[in-house]
Amino acid sequence: MVVFEYMESRENQEENSSRISDEVEKTKISLMRAVLEKQDASSKEVDDLTIRRFLRARDLDIEKASAMFLKYLKWRRMFVPNGSISASEVPNEIAQNKMFFQGGDKKGRPITVVLGARHFQNKGGVEEFKRFLAYGLDKICARMPPGQEKFVVIGDLEGWGYANSDVHGYMAALSIVQDYYPERLEKLFVVHAPYLFMTVWKIVYPFIDNKTRKKIVFVENKNLKSTLLEEIDESQLPDIYGGQLLLVPIKDS
Repeated sequence: MVVFEYMESRENQEENSSRISDEVEKTKISLMRAVLEKQDASSKEVDDLTIRRFLRARDLDIEKASAMFLKYLKWRRMFVPNGSISASEVPNEIAQNKMFFQGGDKKGRPITVVLGARHFQNKGGVEEFKRFLAYGLDKICARMPPGQEKFVVIGDLEGWGYANSDVHGYMAALSIVQDYYPERLEKLFVVHAPYLFMTVWKIVYPFIDNKTRKKIVFVENKNLKSTLLEEIDESQLPDIYGGQLLLVPIKDS
């Protein structure tokens, strides 16, 4: 009897804590919106969920989250002036056929697969690579089912070598995901990582914020399928990992 009473009390405490947390977030969203609208009228068009993601990325600090969001709006206007990036703006990146849109995990979060061994620096340079990232991320976010805000990435490094190494590109990708798509990444599974890659990883790692670090999982080859199946049904898993789905290039999604 005592055990049941304890469990019931614990559940009530968790419910109360969650309710209080929701109320705090709602209040802060309202306060942050007021701050934003005074500084940038275009922020009136932004929904509460977007503002909440920026707040959460800055631990509900309104001042820091507002500064981050205003920086995002400025970037968006300069980098994506037409509201979206077309495939014609990133032809060299698309030609490498390295990013795919693949079903969803057990909670409905979209999955994207990136094949690192197909990435090479090209004549479009890092600027085209950054546009390609925004192009791909916008496509993934547009496919979010109701109630979902995050996506899962499988970063496959099988066959990766020094020819694929692109520290400037990796740093650019990190900055875009952390600064302009906060609280969008649920998890990054890094698979088939060769020893050579760890040299580059040591350079990039210090620039990854703590929240993002917790979302990165290096998967051992022997545990690859079982690890992915913990969060992705076999019907949604790419066939190259023992699942049932064929890879679908991001441009065709």
